[in-house]
Amino acid sequence: MATTLTNALIVTSDELVPGTLTFERALIKSIDRGGTTVRDAIDCEGDYLIPGLIDIHTDNVEKHIFPRPGIRWPSLFNAIIAHDREIVCAGITTVLDALSLGDFDSAGRRREILPEVVGAITWAESNGSLRADHRLHFRCEVTDEAVMELFEPRADHPLLRLVSLMDHTPGQRQTRDPAVFRKYRENRDGRTWSDAEFEAYLAEKRALHATRGATARRDIQHIAAERGVPLASHDDATKEHVEEAAAEGSTISEFPTTLEAAERAHALGLKTVMGSPNVVLGASQSGNVSAQDLARRGLLDALASDYVPASLLEATFVLNAKLGIGLPAAVALAGSTVAAMLGLSDRGSLAVGLRADVVQVRLVSGCPVVRSVWNRGERIC
Repeated sequence: MATTLTNALIVTSDELVPGTLTFERALIKSIDRGGTTVRDAIDCEGDYLIPGLIDIHTDNVEKHIFPRPGIRWPSLFNAIIAHDREIVCAGITTVLDALSLGDFDSAGRRREILPEVVGAITWAESNGSLRADHRLHFRCEVTDEAVMELFEPRADHPLLRLVSLMDHTPGQRQTRDPAVFRKYRENRDGRTWSDAEFEAYLAEKRALHATRGATARRDIQHIAAERGVPLASHDDATKEHVEEAAAEGSTISEFPTTLEAAERAHALGLKTVMGSPNVVLGASQSGNVSAQDLARRGLLDALASDYVPASLLEATFVLNAKLGIGLPAAVALAGSTVAAMLGLSDRGSLAVGLRADVVQVRLVSGCPVVRSVWNRGERIC
């Protein structure tokens, strides 16, 4: 049975179409200007219709597994379900759950839960419990001694869609100033060191970076390339970081921390992904380059919700309202551009023949509010 949505402002890949959208058997059948004679058409009351958003990187699943410091939710399955429902109601119909393979400094908890989390997502996806389409994004901490042990057995996982290379060694990339890293850990975890203890900590982490980082990067890159899985760098801070990533075969620069890195990524053809919270807040919480500034310079290719699922939709409207970026182009940053980066050719835009992943959005006092969501033509929110 066909579903018709009318009296809507339809955001296509290149224009806003005031009219009617019809989908049938999970695919968009038509997009027409004006109204319709279909009796049971759904009146969208002038709301926007946008494609279901594609989130290339979210840490949100961990927030449901560890809702408070020191608390691990006993049912991973229920944590995944809660995460899924939050994602869907944020207008996201395809999500890459970003899971850390290895730890830099989380007392081994990410390492311990990884098999169970991957298993819970896989099971929930296979039995129809999830409303969004879930895929996996493996964030490989290259200085962890167990990273290859964690990655290699899962490199052929059918849900794997992206691999990123992380190195959180203090003194480079996101934490180039060790003093800032020290303060951050004190504020976040209450972790304190004496000066001597901190120097010993830095020496240990830098030694791991020197002895393990390059080997792990090379091995992970080789395995990903063999399987045709896209590779991303993470927190590039210098042009040398970006050049290293390009040489390794990365096609994505995730969260570049400086203008220098973003410009070099653009020059080398890497797609830059920035966090949508950065856009909404107007600045990076870590003091890194502003995503809005990159957008002004034409250096922003895609958005990721990072740690706030609702920010992905909000950021597209912020870019439209504050920077004057057309809504089709702004929505593409969380839609068609991301789909192309991940090889998902069946979604990401509202166009005839593509999946009926559709989100109805109303602006309330300038804030986008999700009113309905369809995934493959099925209403899920």
